[in-house]
Amino acid sequence: MTNLSNLLDTDPVVATAGTDMLADSIEQQGAAVSRADWQPPRAAAPALASLVADGRMPEANATAIERMLAVRPQLVDVQVARDVFAGMTDRTFLHAGPPLTWERASGPMRGAIIGAMLYEGLANDPDDAAAKAAAGEVELSPCHHHGAVGPMAGVTSPSMPVAVVADGAGDGISYSTLNEGLGKVLRYGAFAPEVIERLQWMDQVLGPVLGAVLRHRGPIDLQSLIAQALQMGDDGHNRNRAVTSLFLREIGAALVDGADAPTDQRLDVFTFIDGNDHFMLNLVMAAGKLGSDAAAGVPASSLVTVMARNGTDFGVRLSGTGDQWFTAPAPPVDGLYLGAFTEADASPDIGDSTITETVGLGGFAMAAAPAIVGFVGGTAAGAVRRTQAMYEITLAEHHAYQIPMLEFRGTPTGIDAARVVRTGVLPQINTGVAGKVPGTGMVGAGLVEAPIECFVDGINALAATVE
Repeated sequence: MTNLSNLLDTDPVVATAGTDMLADSIEQQGAAVSRADWQPPRAAAPALASLVADGRMPEANATAIERMLAVRPQLVDVQVARDVFAGMTDRTFLHAGPPLTWERASGPMRGAIIGAMLYEGLANDPDDAAAKAAAGEVELSPCHHHGAVGPMAGVTSPSMPVAVVADGAGDGISYSTLNEGLGKVLRYGAFAPEVIERLQWMDQVLGPVLGAVLRHRGPIDLQSLIAQALQMGDDGHNRNRAVTSLFLREIGAALVDGADAPTDQRLDVFTFIDGNDHFMLNLVMAAGKLGSDAAAGVPASSLVTVMARNGTDFGVRLSGTGDQWFTAPAPPVDGLYLGAFTEADASPDIGDSTITETVGLGGFAMAAAPAIVGFVGGTAAGAVRRTQAMYEITLAEHHAYQIPMLEFRGTPTGIDAARVVRTGVLPQINTGVAGKVPGTGMVGAGLVEAPIECFVDGINALAATVE
């Protein structure tokens, strides 16, 4: 079967699906043809028919997407995880993706749990941490179950500073950890001493200083920063250079002379953010989580409110089916690799960062960020075609997030699981790649498609709710 991800990065050809008669005729006329052995997913055909016959889905989807687009995410504070997550104990660790146990955890997920245990002082060394985790001495819970998101492994432990993002147009709140940078970092499963030292600096300096800055200057309008950054070559997922620069400009005055924090600490924070082009990723994710949560819980709606991976499973949730997860095996990533690393070193897809695609950013906004192909692969023309393909499976165009390359058309926003199942067009995602061996860290970045099985199962379950 032809892979849409590969097709989008080739020179224009005629794509055919189903029987070979049309393809044969076109080839006889000298044109290039890409054949797709495609047919509608039969398992969901009756479900789609019942949803269409019921008649409530269009109105429900209109309500859900309206709620998603209405949020105005603002960064309002930075606090300590144990102080914002209800019921969090000293041994509660949040993680990316659907629910998971240690026994089923991928290499980078295990590495991040080990690192977090060392950081929290719950283990003496990596072997001790692994043994205690295997014995059930830490409680694992998905970030998404707590209004939060975490990139890659997404592990959030009690002492970590977390960003607090609030809806300026409503009462929603979401959370994310702060970004460590690239390379050997906890979220990619690394746990070397320098990783732990950086985390300790983040909870002792970075978090408190940013909290002081926000209390001095007030909330930061994240939607405005993201919208501007799309005009400057970012996509909001794997290219955040512009939005990080805009963020640093926003906090600059307070960081220089307004925040109630020691001068040397304020300088260290400025230097850290200035040297970390991915700093805003986590905050963009929290902004996305705010929008997806606002759209959740609309009966009969096929809007996708969550796409997330944990290195073992890829999971989605739909507005009309509430908190239920629909999962499939996490797929491999078609990546560009760092140094001597190859695909043999790579973990399957991992992280909550697909929340960006869920709200019209990342792979859905790659047409705004042609330079991203140097990081994740593909071609600039392919990046544009990926975005254009996503209009086929989404419910709206974002009013604030616009793409200059497409005459300032709004990004395709609000994945409709019914359209995914009906068309076979899969959500396009750009992502980092973690090493499959615990402790390795980042090995590359690349492109991946969401598995259709998740959407088929979701549509079947949604149809059952309207019968």
